[in-house]
Amino acid sequence: MKQLTVSLPGREYDILIARGILDEAGGRIRAVLPRAGRAAVVSDSNVAPLYAQRVLDSLAGAGFACELFTVPAGEKSKCAGELSELWEKFMRFGLTRSDVVVALGGGVVGDLSGFAAATALRGVAFVQIPTTLLAQVDSSVGGKVAIDLKAGKNLAGAFYQPRLVLMDPDTLDTLPNTVFADGMAEVVKYGCIADEAFLVRLEKAPTRAGVMADIESVLYTCCAIKRDVVVEDELDTGRRMMLNFGHTLGHAYELAGGYETWTHGQAVAAGMVQASRLGAQLGVSPPELAGRIAALVTALGLPERIECTAADYEAAVGLDKKGDGGAITLVLADRPGHTVFHKMKKSQLLDLLK
Repeated sequence: MKQLTVSLPGREYDILIARGILDEAGGRIRAVLPRAGRAAVVSDSNVAPLYAQRVLDSLAGAGFACELFTVPAGEKSKCAGELSELWEKFMRFGLTRSDVVVALGGGVVGDLSGFAAATALRGVAFVQIPTTLLAQVDSSVGGKVAIDLKAGKNLAGAFYQPRLVLMDPDTLDTLPNTVFADGMAEVVKYGCIADEAFLVRLEKAPTRAGVMADIESVLYTCCAIKRDVVVEDELDTGRRMMLNFGHTLGHAYELAGGYETWTHGQAVAAGMVQASRLGAQLGVSPPELAGRIAALVTALGLPERIECTAADYEAAVGLDKKGDGGAITLVLADRPGHTVFHKMKKSQLLDLLK
């Protein structure tokens, strides 16, 4: 088993990575929440049939009264309607502030149930059991929880750290190739922003089989990078913004497709390539970096370019949480494995994108 500890002022939690850890969930959660009586397990219609019963049995074996709450799979469930439904179901279940909400699924389930836990009864303990690659390397770590609004993604949310994160690499075996590739966009991102040696390692074996051959190490490397950034900047006001490499433009691609045509990972992959092209234009990024990232994401089954209108770019830039009045901070790689923040006028960025 691989273990990481996220130490924040006044609290800390562990990230545990081990095959078969789903069957240990009850005991692991009981160890950190000895007083909890009830466990509300939130999953989606894809994941619940595969893994929910194992988790429920483990929780019951550790003395929890537990109930499964299932939401429809897909981004559309990350909405105010599903959030409100969870609140009501939690109350009917008898959830108290000494109990726990367990997120079993991908990023949508983690974000939705985490926000529900953060706001129900002014805060109920929360545990992440991510089952997709994207959730394991990114969204389950760091405490960002949110829902989408009609105006855009993740615009209503909170910083709410989990009490424990349990990652079972075996859950990745049931992912469709497209969903696995989706997570690989975030894996590539970590190499681009913080670890060139890791990036080179991915370039040497840019396949699902190559990644899965050493998956525990891949997960540990990504989570360690994110852990270090979150510990330094929990509330995303400084260094943590580096994790948004490729995301500013990626959000435009998601928006252009109505959040249905392009997945988050596909959009981020194309966003990283485009950001590197812009970086080269601005004299910040090495000219060869965009081609290097494009070759890698293409080998992994991700797009290196997505067509987008000027209106979509303008809308995404306007909603970007790194924006400040008429300016925006673009995350660029000044060399492989290292990023800088390039502040510029939004109008200048939009002109370059045209």
